[in-house]
Amino acid sequence: MAPPAPTARPSVPAPSAPPVLVRMTALAQLSAGRKARRIPQLVLGLVGYGASVMLLVLSGLGAAGWNVLTEGTAETLGISFGWATNLISLLVLLAWIPLRELPGLGTILNVVIVGFAADVTAIVVPAPQGLLTQTACFALGLVALAFFDALYLGAQFGAGPRDGIMTGLVRLSRLPIAVVRTGIEVTVACAGWLLGGTVGVGTVLVALCLGPLVGFFLPRVAVRLPDAATPPARRPSRGQGQRAQG
Repeated sequence: MAPPAPTARPSVPAPSAPPVLVRMTALAQLSAGRKARRIPQLVLGLVGYGASVMLLVLSGLGAAGWNVLTEGTAETLGISFGWATNLISLLVLLAWIPLRELPGLGTILNVVIVGFAADVTAIVVPAPQGLLTQTACFALGLVALAFFDALYLGAQFGAGPRDGIMTGLVRLSRLPIAVVRTGIEVTVACAGWLLGGTVGVGTVLVALCLGPLVGFFLPRVAVRLPDAATPPARRPSRGQGQRAQG
């Protein structure tokens, strides 16, 4: 007698991984755990972000799209790069309304810290001389910008004004970070160029590389908050519990 054919087991879909960035209100962000790591990571990320922005500007090879817009705005209005950074941050927050982005502590500190850190870097770090030094300054600024961007986002205290545009569009369009970030960089770089900002080969490299680099660093530096990312389990109704026991 032939052995019975093995019965096929129904396939069970693998549970999806929790999102790297958890969508939370400002109160939920402050109530979430691991603040002893998250708060220093947030501050360090924002300081490093501002310093990295200025390294790209000092390189003279072409800054990131937002930096081109900031430089053009500073030249047009006759204000410092840091003040122009903060002004654009406030204006960009208006675009959060249709995107329904949730602000947090990171949003507020971004407006305060990034521009200040950029101005301090411009005072402390001399402009590089020679193509080799400029290239090294640009490469360091590009990698550092992506790393510190991911570092402060990964603290789970909300995005800054500019990154809020990116995270909102990623959430609504379901497109990869690289695609959305590239589109934003190209758009704001063109606007900054029209205002007198510096556009160079580095601007193109930033537009092509920044999104993939942020996507690479973010899962590696993000603080995991499983309690906030996992919805509470639903308790079975009384009838379901009786059927399960029967």
